[in-house]
Amino acid sequence: MGGEGQVTVNVRYGGVEQTFTGSVNDVWVSVNKFFAQMIPAFDIARKVTLTVDFAKLVEDFKGVVAVAAEGPEVLVKKEMLTDSESLQLFLLAAYIGYRLGKLPNESMTKEELAAKLGKNTKIAATRLGELVKQGLVTRTEGGNFRITTVAMLKLQKETLPELLPERS
Repeated sequence: MGGEGQVTVNVRYGGVEQTFTGSVNDVWVSVNKFFAQMIPAFDIARKVTLTVDFAKLVEDFKGVVAVAAEGPEVLVKKEMLTDSESLQLFLLAAYIGYRLGKLPNESMTKEELAAKLGKNTKIAATRLGELVKQGLVTRTEGGNFRITTVAMLKLQKETLPELLPERS
């Protein structure tokens, strides 16, 4: 065991863990210093970190995308969407389905996306390449495609109001 009058405090905050051992006064000063340094840093990081509120995302896109036994689906009329928007929505549905535990992964192959789009693979590949360049879709290590956080936020803020003006 530790020395007489020694105290040990283990602090976990935001994925960071720190252990302080020493006299009560030394540990008290160290713990306060830790929080004074870490909390502002986490608050600043939180302000510049792109995140998506998953529950709000699901609620917002209810009636636009769905997860069926056959996989991700887009429920709005194809005529209302560009090919790029459709691809992003299919990938959004895949992301939602994966997060809900309904799909085995959040990515889709170029062939799956082409089939969902109802176009040949060359057209799907061209649109996917454009989306990758724009940072809206990324390629996984396996060569599949998945939607980015930026794309989800853009779909939520820019595309959704056009698709469902009554919700705006």
